Parts: sequence; C-alpha cells; structure tokens
Amino acid sequence: MKKKFDVLEETILVLTLALMVALIFSQVVGRYVFSSAPSWTEELARYIHIFQVWAGASYAVKKGQHIRIESFIELFKGTARKVLETAALIIWFLLALFLAVFGTQLVLASLQNGQVTPAMQMPMWLPFLAIPIGGGGMAIRLLQQLLTIWRTNDDSPSGEVRV
Repeated sequence: MKKKFDVLEETILVLTLALMVALIFSQVVGRYVFSSAPSWTEELARYIHIFQVWAGASYAVKKGQHIRIESFIELFKGTARKVLETAALIIWFLLALFLAVFGTQLVLASLQNGQVTPAMQMPMWLPFLAIPIGGGGMAIRLLQQLLTIWRTNDDSPSGEVRV
C-alpha cells in the first residue's frame, strides 16, 4: 500500500508539472503567434505551481531532501545528535502545524466569503487548500522522521523516512 501511495504522489507531481508546462507554452504561443491568449491558462498554471510547491515540500520532507546545514550536527554522535535533530524537527513541526491550522482557517474564510479567482471564477478556497495540505503533510512526515531518529541506533542523518 505504501509503495502505491508513493507512486501516486510522484505521478501527480509529474503530471501537474507537465500540465503547467503545457499551459505556459500555450500562453506563449497564443501571445506571440496569435497575438491573443486566454487569461485562464496563466492563472491555472499559477495555481498548479502553488499546489506543487506545497505538495512538493511535503514530499521533500519524506525524501529527506530539504536543505539543511549538517556541519554542526555532524560534530555530535549518539544521544546528543538525536536530541539536536529532535529539537530541529520539533521547531519545524510547529511551523508546519501552524501552516496547517492557519491555512485551514484561510480556506474556511475564503469559503465563507465566496471569493473567486479573477479569470476562471473558480472558488478561491481551492488554491488556498494547498497550504493546509502541504503543512499537514509536512507535519505528519516530520513525526515519522522523529520516530525514525529514535528507533535507529546509527549516527547517520535521518534522510528518507522508512516507516
């Protein structure tokens, strides 16, 4: 089941990237070849990109691919290293939880206000949904990393979560 979810997540990210590139390409062709391009293509590409950033941030946590400076933490071994990594993950988790909670409030406020996007007249809560999805995904995966750190006996960086 886990492998299927991994493949599904990667497939969604790749397909949305391909769709975004196609939309931007059609926008450029429309402008320079036909001197007119529909405004909705630019807007949809922007919202797809926003979704990719938030979903990709969660995916990067799972793969252990976020940027981090390891020169200081590599000075420590054993429990001291685990404590430092735990402190960093807790701070990051609190930020991700903050994004998930306040992102959800933003979605609900937008839903209540009936705000729509300018070109497509799509409900604005749909693009805003990327924030709580990304924040919640990061929070869950950070907890998984925390468990992985304390379950392993080696001194290597946590890297990809294997739960």
